[in-house]
Amino acid sequence: MSDKVVTRFAPSPTGFLHIGGARTALFNWLYAKHTGGRMLLRIEDTDRERSTDAATAAILDGLSWLGLTWDGEPVSQFERAPRHRAVAEELVRLGKAYHCYATPAELEAMRESARAKGLPPRYDGRWRDRDPSEAPVGARGAIRIKAPAEGETVVHDRVQGEVRFPNKDLDDFIILRSDGNPTYMHAVVVDDHDMGITHIIRGDDHLTNAARQMVIYRALGWEVPSMAHIPLIHGADGAKLSKRHGALGVEAYRAMGYLPEALLNYLARLGWSHGDDEVMSITDMIAWFDIGDVNKGAARFDFAKLEALNGVHMRRMNDAELLDIFINTLPYLEGGPAIAARLDDTRKAQLLAALPGLKERAKTLVELVDGAAFLFAERPLPIDEKAAALLGGEAREILRGAHAALKAISGDWTAAAAEAAIRQYALAGGHKLGAVAQPLRAALTGKSTSPGVFDVLAVLGREESLARVADQID
Repeated sequence: MSDKVVTRFAPSPTGFLHIGGARTALFNWLYAKHTGGRMLLRIEDTDRERSTDAATAAILDGLSWLGLTWDGEPVSQFERAPRHRAVAEELVRLGKAYHCYATPAELEAMRESARAKGLPPRYDGRWRDRDPSEAPVGARGAIRIKAPAEGETVVHDRVQGEVRFPNKDLDDFIILRSDGNPTYMHAVVVDDHDMGITHIIRGDDHLTNAARQMVIYRALGWEVPSMAHIPLIHGADGAKLSKRHGALGVEAYRAMGYLPEALLNYLARLGWSHGDDEVMSITDMIAWFDIGDVNKGAARFDFAKLEALNGVHMRRMNDAELLDIFINTLPYLEGGPAIAARLDDTRKAQLLAALPGLKERAKTLVELVDGAAFLFAERPLPIDEKAAALLGGEAREILRGAHAALKAISGDWTAAAAEAAIRQYALAGGHKLGAVAQPLRAALTGKSTSPGVFDVLAVLGREESLARVADQID
């Protein structure tokens, strides 16, 4: 085995890349990056009924969006079935496995008998030491591994510690079905060995599989990779994460307007921590991550925390970089395609200029779409209910004066020039600044909230600003 760390992410392509899978991929990726190793990708597509190409594409798309890159080409487990079969046959030749010809009726009787005694269903080993010549004529039989009957199998786990399994509970499980198809348990071991995997990082629902897989490793005389079984993610109520908690595919988080970096930061903090650091960049996470620091207990998924963290990442991000991500994500966001359709160079420049003010008020890219809508609105602007209330009564008279004050600006049209003109007008007319700024905001954006009103004037420019105000006083 090489000294270099090689991890793997091995999803089943039966649906989207869900959030628990994304965190498993992240931990594998971070550990590989932290140690200067590699992360490989294996698609566990042996379940031909449920595996689809569309699901495989969705998983690859989800990983790519998150920036969790893998080394080399993805490996298809299904395509490696001939190799899995050959290894199973080799174990029979070595006397470490055997053909079993128990019928479905016999296996059902064994299960019934175990149930009656309150025991877990186990195979009774009836073909373990029989001569193969006793095999029924023409029967193919399954191949079972000879599991140790006494003692215990100990999994030395980097997260769970030392976990002991009594060997009497493991039984002689099937590694190759009678139809010649390998079982998942067997395929995983052969693939991990052939791919040179040194560290297996996966959900703790695989912990019982680890003991069985060690039986196969030992029978083949192969080195057992280092194992780390990470706790599953639970909902805020402590129950196993389900759709109602947010067990959605990562593409749903993209549509909800989360930044990949913020989502990775949040997922990394589910079950792992580095001191009191809450906000981490990808570089921080790679530098700090160690699989041995992952907690044993299940982590709870909290949408409010994810949203708050996303807001922090948006505010910290360089405006040009945020604009780039925003534009690339528009096709997936509600209301995004309409903005994307009207995004010419002028509007891009306006959006970039407006970003400092917009991102202060937004926690997601969806909220950013909402906040930026005023830039793309066609005159006359649709005015929402709250904004309409700000335009009633004497507000129109105040607006008329504000329009004249703005129109009189002679030099460059800047936020500072607009602010000076409006402050002077308010002072001269005995108005509070808010009494002028609020109807002005409503007229310029059609809403009651927006970035600073002087920034809005600067971003919209002289012509558009004056025209929008005029629409509300005529």
